[in-house]
Parts: sequence; C-alpha cells; structure tokens
Amino acid sequence: PDTTVLFWLTKAASTALGEAVSDFSIRVMPPVLAVLLGFAVFVAALLLQLSRRRYIPQVYWLTVAMVGVFGTMAADVVHVVIGLPYVVSAIFYAVVLAAVFLLWWRVERTLSVHEITTTRRELFYWAAVVSTFAMGTALGDLTAVGIGLGYAPSIALFAVLILIPALGYRFLRWNGVFAFWFAYVLTRPLGASVADWLGKPVAEGGVGVGAGWVSLAFALVMILLVAIMRMRGPRKV
Repeated sequence: PDTTVLFWLTKAASTALGEAVSDFSIRVMPPVLAVLLGFAVFVAALLLQLSRRRYIPQVYWLTVAMVGVFGTMAADVVHVVIGLPYVVSAIFYAVVLAAVFLLWWRVERTLSVHEITTTRRELFYWAAVVSTFAMGTALGDLTAVGIGLGYAPSIALFAVLILIPALGYRFLRWNGVFAFWFAYVLTRPLGASVADWLGKPVAEGGVGVGAGWVSLAFALVMILLVAIMRMRGPRKV
C-alpha cells in the first residue's frame, strides 16, 4: 500500500486491535490454546497474502491484524510464561529485528517497501513486521508497567516520539526507508498503549471499557478504513 495518512491510521488501528484481541482471547480461553489459535490464524492469513500477486487491501490488512495479535502473544509469552523482564524481552526482540534487517539487506541490498517484487523479499518484509510488533509490545509494556509510567503517559510519550521520524523526513531530509521503519516500530507501542488504556480496569490505570469492546471497536475502525481504501483504489503516479 501507499504510505499515506490513511495507511498510518490503519496501521495504528491494527496495533490497538492486536493488543486488545490478545488480551481478550487469553481471558476467555486457556492461554496455550489462545496462542496456538492465534498462530494458526496468522499462518493462514500469511499464506493467503503470499498467494496474491498484487496488493489487495482486505487481504493485506487482515494479515497485518493477525500479525498484531500473534506478535502481542509472542511478546507476552516470553514475559508471562518464561518470566523474562520487559526490558530483556524488548532488547531480545530488538536484536531479532536488527538481525532480520541485516539479513534482508545482505541478501536483497534494499529494505524499501516499494521494492518488494518477489516472494523472498515479501517474506523478509513479514519477518520484519512480526518483529516490530513483538518488540513494540514489549516496549509499551516496559514503559507502562515495567517502569511504572502508566498507560496514558505512555500514549503521550510515544505520540511525541513518533513525530521524530515524521519531522526528520519532512524537514531534515532523512532517508525515507529509515524514517518509515522508525515510525513503523513506534506505531506498535503507541497503539498498544491506547488499547490498554481503554481496556484495562480503572484499578490498573485504564478506563475500564474492557478488552472485548475495545477489540470490537478497533475491528470496526479497521473495516471502515480498508473499505475507504478499496473505494479510493490505487493512487495514480
């Protein structure tokens, strides 16, 4: 997809959706079953996306949404099940993401999303996306819970931080690929913090809406945004 304002709004909605769905699913079913189910649906969506020869909004964004769900679960598992502190899991997934970028660059000599013209490049892309979601989830939990900043202050923090690549690209002529991935990583903790703030109980620093209702709300937002994309069609160059 073209990286327009609509793209970034949909990406942010997908991050909030992934956080809320993950939280809701592990409450209504055994956590192991929830993770396995999330992984299965993620793989199914990814296979569907890889079978397409062109960009189809509903297929692409379904895959992104499922990456959001599974990426959240992947980050939560290493903390809740294995017991890794948030700072360790955030660093771990940052190293994983750096390794994906390094391998992608060494093999393809480009990290540009506008040059994904082969299945191999698309596999690198989705590996990077999964890593950004997992790292972003751990980073959001680190600021809100690990450091004790809270959900609302975390929203403000990441909202300010995401302006850095936007302003750097707009006014300082930052490299477009670097600015894109910088912003892409930060949309995850920003969206996750919004979902947590809305869904968590008041006693935990949230609004208390509930993860189920937050999941439904952001699912509807994503459906609306994708529908707008379909109506607009591809941007003419």
